[in-house]
Amino acid sequence: MQYDLAAIIQGYAQGYFLMADDTGLGWYKSRDRTLIPLDDRFRYPKSLQRVLNQERFTVAINRDFPAVVAGCADRETTWISEELREIYLLLHQAGFAYSFETWQDDKLAGGILGIVIGGAFIGESMFYHIPEGSKVAMVKLVERLRQRQFVMFDAQMMNPHLERFGAYRIDDEDYQTLLQQALFRPCSLV
Repeated sequence: MQYDLAAIIQGYAQGYFLMADDTGLGWYKSRDRTLIPLDDRFRYPKSLQRVLNQERFTVAINRDFPAVVAGCADRETTWISEELREIYLLLHQAGFAYSFETWQDDKLAGGILGIVIGGAFIGESMFYHIPEGSKVAMVKLVERLRQRQFVMFDAQMMNPHLERFGAYRIDDEDYQTLLQQALFRPCSLV
C-alpha cells in the first residue's frame, strides 16, 4: 500500500497521532496532552538510580528498529496494527521515526518508539523484555533530548508509569504553542 508520508508528518505537526482500533487506522487528538519534562521536573525512583549506577544496560538508537516496533505492538490489546507497523517502518526509512533502545549484552532489554519533527520527540510507545529496560531507556532518552536541545517530549496520554517520571498534562492550546516552537528548532536525535 502507498502512504503519503508528507501528509502523515503534517498530521503529527498539527498535534494529531495515529492509532488503530477495530475499525482501522485513524487520526486522534486529545483535549490535553502529556509531556515528559526536559527540565528539573523530570524525576525517577531511587531504585532506578541504583540500576543506572550498575551500568547493566547499554543504549543504542535504531540498532533494531523493527524489533522495537514489534516489542511495542506485542500486547494483549494493541493499537499498533500491521498497517501502522508498516507506516512506522516507512517513517523510519525517511528519517522521522526512531527507536531508543536499551540492551543487556546482545539482548534487547527495552525501548521507546517515537517520531522526531524538529525539536519535538513524539513518543508513540515503549516496552521492555528485561525489567527496568524501558525505564532506563526513558532516563537516557531524556538526557539525550536535553543534550540535543529538544523543546518537548510528547508522551500523548497520561498513565501511572509516566506520572512517576514527572509527566504532566497541558491543554491543547498550550500544547499547540509549544509544538509550533518545536517544529522550527532543528534538532537531531543522532
